[in-house]
Amino acid sequence: MIKYDIPKNWIQFDGHSRDLTSAYTEAKAAILSLQTVPYQRRWVEALQDIELKREVAGTSRIEGAEFTEQELDLAFQQTPDQLITRSQRQAHAVVKTYRWLATLPRDRPVTANLIFHIHRTIVTGADDDHCPPGQLRKDNQNVNFGMPRHRGAEGGAECASAFQQLSEAIQREFQDQDPLFQALAAHYHLAAMHPFLDGNGRTARALEALMLQRAGLRDTCFIAMSNYYYDEKNAYLTALAEVRRSGHNLTPFLIFGLRGIALQSKRVLAEIQRHISKVLYRDLMYELFNRLKSKRKRVIAERQLEILKILLEVDSMDFGRLLKMTESAYRTLKDPLGGLVRDLLNLKDLNAISIKQIGQGRYEVAVNPEWPARLSETDFFATMKQYPKAKTLSFLR
Repeated sequence: MIKYDIPKNWIQFDGHSRDLTSAYTEAKAAILSLQTVPYQRRWVEALQDIELKREVAGTSRIEGAEFTEQELDLAFQQTPDQLITRSQRQAHAVVKTYRWLATLPRDRPVTANLIFHIHRTIVTGADDDHCPPGQLRKDNQNVNFGMPRHRGAEGGAECASAFQQLSEAIQREFQDQDPLFQALAAHYHLAAMHPFLDGNGRTARALEALMLQRAGLRDTCFIAMSNYYYDEKNAYLTALAEVRRSGHNLTPFLIFGLRGIALQSKRVLAEIQRHISKVLYRDLMYELFNRLKSKRKRVIAERQLEILKILLEVDSMDFGRLLKMTESAYRTLKDPLGGLVRDLLNLKDLNAISIKQIGQGRYEVAVNPEWPARLSETDFFATMKQYPKAKTLSFLR
């Protein structure tokens, strides 16, 4: 059993560690890229919902709560009395907590009362049958956790003293360090002392999320660190334990956390860049197809635009499903199937889409996101001039 001792230095780390320097540089660069990439507000709002769902799923599953995607959706939509399992109620409470955190002004200090409020919101309606919301552990209320087994601060005086000292450290010595270090350090120390009877991990990760928002991520996009911690659960718990064994030297957890910040920021950046690619793709397809002069080619172009609009919503689609979704555009043709195939082959010749066999008699049709960067107007009109080509159902054979 590894017992808890109150740190003498609350934000201790090896400033000469090359691994730490490398992880820090990568994380800062990833955040800067996320801050500077152009985006539309509606993209980020949609991504926020996805990231929040990942965060809720991650922070709950770390604690052993397993639920289906449908159950997770219920936690986002229903009121607590409509939720059946404790896992669902926990997820609902986490959703409520993170949504509240997003409303806090940037200048609200991270005080003991704020941490109490986070814990109170996280456990109320979910774990308050055995854990007093927003209250520290009292005498003889001790907790063991982790592998190897760790013991939190002794309930009562030690727990109260450690919590108060951490709250004061966040206000003072933390302020001399980079905000990323502050967020990760607060996460570690709250988890190490385990000041509450339950909900400690969830509270620590929620506090970290708030502090990361203030580290340059709030105005762009929230990143789901709990999803990273869940995916790397063994490494996460190992890093926490290693810091505890080394007398609260934060270096291993800072390296681990900074790598996660870089990874999650890059993933969100890729999602935003994907939206940008779609906008460029959509702009190009309308600009070029609408410049076709002959009536016949304009009719063909309208059908092809319909195909591309459908594919842009999902990136790729099974041919059979695409056939059903474009039925109204082709039903007036003598040969609807042949017309669709010819249009697809023409789009393939333009490199606007790809067609790949995925099984016996099954094909997947996908947009080519690089199309706007690689297609010249000359190539487009030269290809369209040769259209329609010979009737063929070659890729269906």
